[in-house]
Amino acid sequence: MDLSKFFDRVNHDRLMSRLATRIKDKRVLKLIRKYLTAGTMINGLVVFSTEGTPQGGPLSPLLSNIVLDELDKELERRGLRFVRYADDFVIYLKSKKAAQRVMESIKRFITLKLKLKVNEEKSSVGNAWRSKFLGFSFFKMDGQPKIRIHKKAISRFKERVRELTHRSSGKSLSQVIYNLNLYLKGWWNYYGLTQGRAKFRSLNGWILRRLRCLLWTQWKNPRTRVRNLLKLGISRKNAFLCGNARKKMWRMSRIKWVIIAMPNKYFLDRGFIPSWELTCLISRTALVRDPYAGWCGRAPQ
Repeated sequence: MDLSKFFDRVNHDRLMSRLATRIKDKRVLKLIRKYLTAGTMINGLVVFSTEGTPQGGPLSPLLSNIVLDELDKELERRGLRFVRYADDFVIYLKSKKAAQRVMESIKRFITLKLKLKVNEEKSSVGNAWRSKFLGFSFFKMDGQPKIRIHKKAISRFKERVRELTHRSSGKSLSQVIYNLNLYLKGWWNYYGLTQGRAKFRSLNGWILRRLRCLLWTQWKNPRTRVRNLLKLGISRKNAFLCGNARKKMWRMSRIKWVIIAMPNKYFLDRGFIPSWELTCLISRTALVRDPYAGWCGRAPQ
């Protein structure tokens, strides 16, 4: 379930009455009330707030959690298994019929008691294996449930990486790697919780192929490509064949001699930070076949 425009619909009177049960200092309550009704400035005019909590401040998520604490207590009282983060929460039940019944009763509780509105588009009853919560989903391994990254989160990740490694961005390889690392560090750390780590390897290979494609595009001229391939240790015959090939950039990024010239270590030495699994692969000297990136590591002498 998801709450529609939750931060904009928090009822001030209900929130203040909840705070008054714990906070006895009226000066603090008065300050919080002023914070809630301060409003926003639109086109030079101040519009005062009659509901909702101002977004962007450190107090806003705290006050919102106080509002939804009542929901947590209600779900605990009913003996339901659930997990909640801000205004997004999932309730787990044994059957579809039970889930539909609980869905309707919780909707009534949220609407009548909490004075909030459920987002019908993002709320549904479905199988736990197909559900998405905070970018994660579930899968079974050896009869045990495991956590994995949801396919929608991977799609958004790829879209962002495509933007950062766009071939016509006009940025140097070092600039692209710097911007890419800023995004990837946070992404790897957040999704490091997943137990389906095989996906990390394929994503790393795909990113490295994007970088090869970018560099091949920047070399542009057949003469430049041949010269750079020779510098990277490719024989004159193979460098001439690759450098003058008419295949598109993405296809060339998977050609054997291009990958041997620009192995994973080539980009690691220039500052690229992959997930921990690729680092383990790089430490091997053998040539490893990867379905996304071609050969990983340098060719054995």
